[in-house]
Amino acid sequence: MPLVHLVGAPLDCGKRRAGCLMGPDAYRTAGLARVLEDLGYEVTDHGNLHAAPVEVPDGPAHLHALGDTIGWTTTLQKAAKEAIATGFPIFLGGDHALSLGTATGVAAHAKTEGRPQFILWLDAHADFHTPATTESGNLHGTPLAYLTGQPGFDGFPPVPAPVPMANVCLLGLRSVDAAERAALQQSEVRYHDMRQIDELGIAAPLRAFLNDVAAANGALHVSLDVDFLDPAVAPAVGTTVPGGATLREAHLVMEILHDSGLMTSLDLVELNPFLDERGRTAQVMVDLAASGLGRRIFDRPTRAFT
Repeated sequence: MPLVHLVGAPLDCGKRRAGCLMGPDAYRTAGLARVLEDLGYEVTDHGNLHAAPVEVPDGPAHLHALGDTIGWTTTLQKAAKEAIATGFPIFLGGDHALSLGTATGVAAHAKTEGRPQFILWLDAHADFHTPATTESGNLHGTPLAYLTGQPGFDGFPPVPAPVPMANVCLLGLRSVDAAERAALQQSEVRYHDMRQIDELGIAAPLRAFLNDVAAANGALHVSLDVDFLDPAVAPAVGTTVPGGATLREAHLVMEILHDSGLMTSLDLVELNPFLDERGRTAQVMVDLAASGLGRRIFDRPTRAFT
């Protein structure tokens, strides 16, 4: 089994609602390391990183925390490239601006191995804005544009290995802005909204994507946003959108990922413990990570509640 690296990234700069900086420690409190060790993994917790100091560039005035986001991207791009070289990294967020660094860092490593990088984006939102198109100015809505090499990210680190759009799959969409919709429809990105999932099930589009990853001998980075799940299941997120994946659908996705043997790195993002109910959402995310790394139904003891 590969060494699992836990990398804490308590960034809270991708949006204006505070609380995601507590996410990494909430995953630790929910027992992520212990759960993975019980599955037989050797786990190294690297603690929480810090944003690199950067000179803040000029940018659109409405962009929120541009300098902090660039600093975190710089830090995480380097940390991701280093961590994946020796094991399986799990990046503990922090908001989804985290993926500006993690996804580009692991893609840089894949390039050194001569492997194509693939991205599975489990999210209610497309996150396909550029700094020029985002109306909110919240940069957690921009990672997919950045990692696919779209223009407009002045001041950010150069993307060392842009991911081809055809290698990106979005699963679980139910809130997409007009600018993102137009850009996606003109791209080769694969995207599946909740209506498609309702009609076809969640396994079929996922397996079709994984077949292509396997055929290309690709590396697969999975970015799991809390709001992929329905807020009735996972309330601790500031961007709730009703009608998301059920708990069983989410576990099925992670179980299929483990069965495929293709996942090489994982983001856990947008957990805001300030909005949680007795750690409920943190525990759900830990359980999903465990399913992705091999926990089966019969590995988990039934809890009795009296």
